[in-house]
Amino acid sequence: MSNLLFICSRNQWRSPTAEQIWRRTPGVNVRSAGTSPSARRRVSAADLRWADLVFVMEHQHKTRLKADFAAELVGKTIHVLDIPDEYQYMDPELIELLESAVSPWL
Repeated sequence: MSNLLFICSRNQWRSPTAEQIWRRTPGVNVRSAGTSPSARRRVSAADLRWADLVFVMEHQHKTRLKADFAAELVGKTIHVLDIPDEYQYMDPELIELLESAVSPWL
């Protein structure tokens, strides 16, 4: 079983879409969270300890995680997907971008 964690800013559009895409994939557990204090679900140290693979939408998310959770990230790689905040939840173009960007690791 692989634990996938998807992170964006507010946990509103991009990371919940990723969570929805992979939530029924056999052999995969998935969570989503945000880095912003106003996120629907804010990323926690427990989330990062749980995750086998950490995916962030933008470089700023990686920077924030490294600043706030250095100890939890020891030995983990953060994969930056370079997906801008330009999409709504389950937007077909967003789904295509996510599937293409994440497929090398699954």
